[in-house]
Amino acid sequence: MIEELRIRQLTEEREESLSPNAAKSRESKGRERPEEPDPIRTCFQRDRDRIIHCKSFRRLKHKTQVFIAPLGDHYVTRLTHTLEVSQIARTIARALNLNEDLTEAIALGHDLGHTPFGHFGEDTLNELYDKGFRHNEQSLRIVELLEKDGQGLNLTWEVRNGIISHSKSGVAVLGKDWGEVGTLEGEVVKISDMVAYINHDIGDAVRAGILTEKDLPRKAVKVLGSRHSQRVNTMVSDVVKTSWDVRNHVIIKERPAIRMSPNVLAAANELNDFLFARVYNPHTASTDAAKAKEAVVFFWKYFNEHPEKLPAEYKLHADTVERGVADYIAGMTDQYALRLAEELK
Repeated sequence: MIEELRIRQLTEEREESLSPNAAKSRESKGRERPEEPDPIRTCFQRDRDRIIHCKSFRRLKHKTQVFIAPLGDHYVTRLTHTLEVSQIARTIARALNLNEDLTEAIALGHDLGHTPFGHFGEDTLNELYDKGFRHNEQSLRIVELLEKDGQGLNLTWEVRNGIISHSKSGVAVLGKDWGEVGTLEGEVVKISDMVAYINHDIGDAVRAGILTEKDLPRKAVKVLGSRHSQRVNTMVSDVVKTSWDVRNHVIIKERPAIRMSPNVLAAANELNDFLFARVYNPHTASTDAAKAKEAVVFFWKYFNEHPEKLPAEYKLHADTVERGVADYIAGMTDQYALRLAEELK
């Protein structure tokens, strides 16, 4: 019998060698619906697997990060972004002796609720829906309710907290509006998300002809590096070095934090601001922005006026028609949305 091998228990015992600041699976705050423990996997490993096998995760491969349904094969998608965040976060978590399984689960689930058409889609849906729309809140709604025909994935509190707390679009990295996360593993994912998108979005913008490497702020390039790999390595190494007390620091009054050195943090914020001004701003990509906004506005109006056309699963799990329409639009991929818009028109 597999239960007799105590595989999960042995993994949980190995977690005792992690930093005292790490989240331990046997000390998890648990799930909303109690379940029997898995004989092989810890609760965080189980969460990771549930996320990987869910439908929302598969759809990420056809949701682009910044540019809408691009023709090139090398543009970043939400799926490749998610994998990059997971890789960066696991590297940091392992170096700081934190729980790598929890870190991976949060990273893989953090963008499940992203709309089609990247930032343009999210901003437009936020304008239309009177209760507002944020992709981190939608990601939580997906894992708590929408997946598995209304059952949700029943994830642990630690993973759900990391998912809802990861978003900080448009604010300074580690600034006063950065927000708090319930675990250090969630903090690792949050900063890894920024490391990933700052660097791969520069590559996509160069690929799209919006800017060149020479356009990047010189001061930031001098600190972080002139190539993608250099910048990622500089940021990751700096986070590990600056957050080193996380490994063995014994908690007395408050836990340590995941952070960057002032010099690298300033350079990261300069690149972040540069991208919002030159790439994410809809005025710099007016054709894509107009296409995205037109499709989202059309869907919003059409399905609110014709709620009978809304797929049954989105009517069943929503308290209002608008909530169901927001769920349906958010779940669309870029290609599906463009194709459906043409069919309905």
